[in-house]
Amino acid sequence: MISSLADLPGAKRLVVKVGSSSISGERAHQMAGLVEALSTARNRGQDVVLVSSGAIATGMPHLELNDRPLDLATQQAAAAVGQNLLMRRYQDLFNQFDIVTGQVLLTVGDLESDPHRSNASRTIERLLGLGIVPIVNENDTVATQEIRFGDNDRLAALVAELVEADALVLLSDVDAIYTQPPSEPGAEPIATVEPGDDLSWIHVESAVVNSVGTGGAVTKVSAARMASAAGIPVLVTATNQVHLSMEGTGPGTWFQAAVK
Repeated sequence: MISSLADLPGAKRLVVKVGSSSISGERAHQMAGLVEALSTARNRGQDVVLVSSGAIATGMPHLELNDRPLDLATQQAAAAVGQNLLMRRYQDLFNQFDIVTGQVLLTVGDLESDPHRSNASRTIERLLGLGIVPIVNENDTVATQEIRFGDNDRLAALVAELVEADALVLLSDVDAIYTQPPSEPGAEPIATVEPGDDLSWIHVESAVVNSVGTGGAVTKVSAARMASAAGIPVLVTATNQVHLSMEGTGPGTWFQAAVK
């Protein structure tokens, strides 16, 4: 039973999610540290599933776009260009640790349809059994506004439930959930959230759309609530702290799992 951050190194199966802004632009260097931390966990026997945003952000420079496109067709085009480049970058980094990755692209419909859900589960299970690190992303090239996950935090929570993960780690540019935006005076990190805790008093920003991605504290709280309600504990922390997280230390907000 994984009941605290200190237990994370003992988790048999982990799902880790990273957002676009943490692995692109001026933070692109963080991808190397993320891969090293996940490879360390994988090589000590833990199953690791990575849910990674970044296809659109990776494709944008090749389409000469400075800001994330707002229209669906251009988003899909950027994703089509960026997804294979993103996977190549990951594989180049994982090669240093003799680890092979596999791409898994999903839509909401895949997880709402029993046959598709079963196929996705079987594929990921087989990849893990073969020693492969599955890298999951939303299938942006075919998803429409009406059926999108909306953010990969929610996708990560659903994947964690799909693969019966022992814990979910949500990475971003902020090292915890705070009582108010961390840039404001008096903001305090929240160490632990118990099932049923009232979070309505916590000021969290609505989903933010920046130059490369979507998300924000509100999406992480929502996803963490979803996973913890399913019996999966969740850690919210910063991408540059993931090496500490994999060792069971460092900052973050721990969402305790509900007893099933």
